[in-house]
Amino acid sequence: MSETAEKLKLELSQLSTEERAEIAYFLIHSLDEGIDDNLETAWDTELTQRLEDISRKTAIGEPSSQVFSELREKYS
Repeated sequence: MSETAEKLKLELSQLSTEERAEIAYFLIHSLDEGIDDNLETAWDTELTQRLEDISRKTAIGEPSSQVFSELREKYS
């Protein structure tokens, strides 16, 4: 991390919770500025298709217990 960023972190840590929350909100939303509209459309299409598959009971999935067990094994 740059020296400037480190200085900002130190200064920001001195702010109140409300002020830090406002800055966090600003920073998070500033990341959305470069989002491609085509990407949003592609995700909407994918999510709609997945929802339809679930509704038709044609979705293939794994039990959450199995998924979490595999993740615990992998990252423990």
